Amino acid sequence: MIDKEVAELRRRYRQDRSNITKIHGCYVNVHGELVSAFTLSMGLLPEGEQEKYLELLKKGISGRMGKTLSDLSFSTAQVADSDEHRLLMRLRDSGLEDEEAVQTLYEKIAGSLHLADNYLILLAADRYDVPFRSRDGFRQEEGSEQQFSYILCSICPVKETKPVLRYDSTEGKFHERGTDWVAAAPEVGFLFPAFDDRATNLYGALYYTKNTDNSYEEFVSAVFNLQPPMPAGTQRETFREVLTDALEDECSVNVVQNVHTALRELVLTHKETRAEEPLAVTRQEVGAVLEHCGVSEPKMAAFNVKYDEAFGGGSEVPPQNLLGAAQLEYRTPDVVIRVNPDRQDLVQTRVLGGAKYLLINVDEGMELNGVSVRVPEEQKD
Repeated sequence: MIDKEVAELRRRYRQDRSNITKIHGCYVNVHGELVSAFTLSMGLLPEGEQEKYLELLKKGISGRMGKTLSDLSFSTAQVADSDEHRLLMRLRDSGLEDEEAVQTLYEKIAGSLHLADNYLILLAADRYDVPFRSRDGFRQEEGSEQQFSYILCSICPVKETKPVLRYDSTEGKFHERGTDWVAAAPEVGFLFPAFDDRATNLYGALYYTKNTDNSYEEFVSAVFNLQPPMPAGTQRETFREVLTDALEDECSVNVVQNVHTALRELVLTHKETRAEEPLAVTRQEVGAVLEHCGVSEPKMAAFNVKYDEAFGGGSEVPPQNLLGAAQLEYRTPDVVIRVNPDRQDLVQTRVLGGAKYLLINVDEGMELNGVSVRVPEEQKD
């Protein structure tokens, strides 16, 4: 899926747009035990509660592709005959009215997803009459050609609030309000089937994780029988390790600066063109930057091997996941310097008297702990 397709579905999570008639939920304690299950009729809920349930469901597909959202792809064999795909189809085709299938999903989630808090599983089924779009992008509400039926699952940690003072308007005084247990924003979620090219794709699902450093591998294996995609945070750390281990003594300041600049320019250009397809880079594209920096053939060969071992041969990775922080960060055991990537020309390396230095141009002014300071024109001994 692409961000534009996800955004189209997110816009449905309003009372006047969704076709969600029921909310199914299950409360799971920190030990993985099913505490209670319930089904709520949306039409019987107060308006405020409806909005809150829809908001929690919508957040289960929030963020951007390649960051908090990623595609999961089933094999042909799984779609043809597998317990995991058969269960998801039962849930979707019944509109979550198959109580046995819903209970089975609850048990799979509770047995595989371990959070630090109790959590609430929310399920909803929706039917979307997909509006026709002409080639110029014009939307025609009455030109719907197909219906997209899908299920959405949001898994929300349930956290205990702290005691606070609450104002009592009848007495005009403040009194202590005890602790409550409240559903927080989802930690994990998924949508099935995928909405690819604005149409049903039974070979795919959309997967959400709030924590970009954790893909909840056991959960993905239990529900989808698939390996989860590498989390964005792990991709960043892995790329750093590949560069360090493969280039060794050739992993210079200049090389890393150039790699950062090249990836950043790709991201900026992609934003400017407003391309719908997610941006991704191959090992060959990153390797071309290293070759341009003069990295030797043996080190290039080592980079190719280690990159493929880490990310998989022929893989494509979002460049923003490899970049990390927006700023360039120079770090030693005792000093940390952060530089605007547009002004990396201000930083140079020097060897003076056999010692290695990082040279920073400060002609444009400098502050020390918020105090404007100046560097003397001539340094006295």
